[in-house]
Amino acid sequence: MANHYYIVTWDQLHRDAKALAWRLHEKGPWAGIVAITRGGLIPAAIIARELEIRLVESVSIVTYDEEKIGPAQVTKYPAAAGDGTGFLIIDDLVDSGATAKLVRGLLPKAHFATVYAKPAGKVMVDTFITEVSQDTWILFPWDTEPQFIAPLARGTK
Repeated sequence: MANHYYIVTWDQLHRDAKALAWRLHEKGPWAGIVAITRGGLIPAAIIARELEIRLVESVSIVTYDEEKIGPAQVTKYPAAAGDGTGFLIIDDLVDSGATAKLVRGLLPKAHFATVYAKPAGKVMVDTFITEVSQDTWILFPWDTEPQFIAPLARGTK
């Protein structure tokens, strides 16, 4: 379990994703984006808008269950991205680097960018905006309310 929590608001996420787009703009042009689901979807949408990228693909990787980390599993491949040439890979966060390593293997020629990075994983990405300590759990706006509430699908039927 994390020792510290870093709460990211919608406004902060938007500002940080736009800052990432600013850095990526000068490195382009880009053929498309591969968003790592689920966390990379919203930053990818913001970056796609800012860079006027219309081709947005996704790769689905499952590694987390609340605060428990498990082995990374690909549940959807980014077919349109080929080997990644000209593509941006976008995620909200690189933590241990396990997801990044897996996606880099799928798209070795893509440029990997995250909004947030932890020390153990930051070597796996090409561009990021904010570094947080390894013992910090980032609470993204789509995961939080004033208190943690489990997703509806986990409730009783």
